[in-house]
Amino acid sequence: MRIGILGLGRIGAFHAETLFGLDAVESLVVADPYPDAAEAAARRFGAEIADSPQELLAAGVDALVVAAATDAHPALIRAGVEAGVPVFCEKPVARTMAEGVAVRDSVRCSGVPIQIGYNRRFDTGFAAARAAVRSGELGPLHTVRCTTLDPAPPPAAYVAASGGIFRDCSVHDFDVIRWVTGREVTEAYAVGGNRGAAYIEQAGDADTVGAVLTLDDGTIAVVSNSRHNGRGYDVRMDLHGFADALAVGLDDKLPLRSAEPGAAFPSGTPHAFFMDRFADAYRAELAAFTEVVAGTRPSPCTVEDALEAGWIAEACTLSRTEHRPVTIAEVRQA
Repeated sequence: MRIGILGLGRIGAFHAETLFGLDAVESLVVADPYPDAAEAAARRFGAEIADSPQELLAAGVDALVVAAATDAHPALIRAGVEAGVPVFCEKPVARTMAEGVAVRDSVRCSGVPIQIGYNRRFDTGFAAARAAVRSGELGPLHTVRCTTLDPAPPPAAYVAASGGIFRDCSVHDFDVIRWVTGREVTEAYAVGGNRGAAYIEQAGDADTVGAVLTLDDGTIAVVSNSRHNGRGYDVRMDLHGFADALAVGLDDKLPLRSAEPGAAFPSGTPHAFFMDRFADAYRAELAAFTEVVAGTRPSPCTVEDALEAGWIAEACTLSRTEHRPVTIAEVRQA
C-alpha cells in the first residue's frame, strides 16, 4: 500500500522509518513545511515529495499518517476523511477538548476508520497485563499504579503549546489504565509542583504531578509523572488484585537502583528515551494500522477512546488548579 505522511519532525521521521520497514507498505509520499525534512525522507526511503497536504492526498495514497503539530490535527484528520482514506493521527485529536469533540462529531458517520496513536496499547507488557486482568487471574483489582517519568523536560516552545503535563504526558497513563482495566474513571484529584526548569512554571504548568483516580468499580488508580528523572525514562504499571499482583516495566533496563544489600536487579543499561522503550510497540501500532487500511481489523484506538483519556486530563488540570476533587461528568462535554 501507498502511505502518505504529513509532518517529518522527530516522531514523523520515526514513523517514516517504521513504515518503510513494513512488508505491507510499498511506497511513501511525504510533506512537511520544512523542505529539508521532506528531502531527507525522499533520499532515505525513496519517498515521493508533495508540496502540500492537498497534493499529498491527490497523489493516490491509500492511507494518511498525521504527525504534524497538534494545532493542525483537526484539519488534517478531516481532510483525510473527506478524501476517503483511513487516517492514523498522533495523539491528541486536537489541542482542546472542544475541538476534539467537533472532530468526533464531523467524522463519526463517515465510515472512514481513524486510529489515534496511543502506542502503549501495543506494548507486550501492557497487553499481557490486560489479558491477565480480563482473564480474572488477578481477581478483582483494588489498586493500580502508573508511572511516566521523563529523563529531562521538553523544550520551552513545546511546553508552551502542549496544554500542560496532564494533557501531553499523563494522558498516556490515563489511556492505558482504561485499556488494561476495562473500567472508566469517575473522579480525579490531582496535585503538582515545580522543582526544576523555570520555564515550565512560567508557562503555568507543573514539572511533577500526581493524581488519584477513582474507577467506576471503586478501584483506586495512582498516577505519578515528572519531567525530571535523573536515571532515565521510567514507564511502569502495577496492578494489585485480591488474588495476585502484576507489574509492567520490571525489565532489566528499569531506570531504578536498589538500596537493598546484595540486590543485583536491575543490572542493564536504563531506558533513556521513549523511542527505545517503545520501539517495538510503535512498530506493532503501525502494523495494526496497515490492517485497518486493508479492512481486516477495526481501529484499535478510536477518536472516542482518545477523548475519554482527554476528559481525565481535563479533570486533573482543573483539580490541580482548584485544589479539589473533580468528577469526569463535571468536565465532559456532550
